[in-house]
Parts: sequence; structure tokens; C-alpha cells
Amino acid sequence: MLSQRALWSKLALVLCLALLSLQAFGQDSPARRGRKYKPPPDTSHIVVQVLKKANGKPIMNAAVVFNPTREGKDIGSLEVKTDPDGRAIIDVIPTGSLVRVQIIANGYATFAEDYQINEANREILVSMVRPREQVSAYEDNTGKASSRKDGVQEPARPTTPAAPPTAKPAPAAPAPTAPQQ
Repeated sequence: MLSQRALWSKLALVLCLALLSLQAFGQDSPARRGRKYKPPPDTSHIVVQVLKKANGKPIMNAAVVFNPTREGKDIGSLEVKTDPDGRAIIDVIPTGSLVRVQIIANGYATFAEDYQINEANREILVSMVRPREQVSAYEDNTGKASSRKDGVQEPARPTTPAAPPTAKPAPAAPAPTAPQQ
């Protein structure tokens, strides 16, 4: 068996090693390995209400595209469709970011505007208008309505019925020439 002195020396050695390991890998060690936990940024609750400007009724199934940037860095692009009440709701945009909101709806001009989101809740009201005529640098363009009419556009077709194709005459055979003498 081990002597009492050898037992105490082994116990002292184990205790010294345990203290050294606690010191080297302890919680308060400045040389700690691993990643620091970085909490996600606070997000804002954004509600976009899309209405027709002519009568104030909601537009269903309009595409609302959010393109947020924070400190000049593009965060990504998110698209949400409006519900039957014309509302698109999103909860993942970080507070303090600049958001470009773009709305695309059938039969309406595309809407786009930038919003600075600094609050926890934001309500954005958008009234959509019918498309306008293309802008020209050579003439006054203020308030011109679109040259296209409302509703489904059919291709322009001629109003007179087309004449049936006529048969082309066959090319005439060359006339026989008399032999020269």
C-alpha cells in the first residue's frame, strides 16, 4: 500500500493542477475562446396601407417590396403581398434603418419612396394612381393622363377585311427566236 506521505503528495499535486486549470480556463480569463454573443437589433412593426386614389378602396394582392439599408449597407430585399384590406405587415426591419418601399399593383403606376424608420411602430399610407404618359424633356408633362384607356387592351387590328391573296401569273416563256441566216 501507499504510505501516508505519498498519498498526501499525490493529493497536493492533483490540487495544484486543478487550480492551474481553473485559472487558465476560468470564466474571468481575458484569453477566453469562442464568439461573443451579439443580440439581434431591435425591429420595427411596419404596416403599409395601399388604397386607390380615385375612391379610397383597398388594393388586394399588391406587391410591397421593402429594401432596407443600415449605415449605408444593404440588408436585403423583402416582398409582402397586401391582404384583402390592402394592408402589408412586416416585423423584421431593424429600427434606425432607411427603407425604400416600392409598391407594384396591376393597372396602377409603380410607387417608390424612402422612409427613415426610427420608431418601434410605423404606419405608411399610400394612394395609388393610374399610369401617366411618359415624361418627355421636350414638352410640358405636368398632369398628362396616360394615352392608354382603362381595362384590357386589345391589339390594334385593321377594320377592313383583308382581300384574299390573288394568284400571280406564271412568268411568260421566252418567245422563240427565228434562226438567223
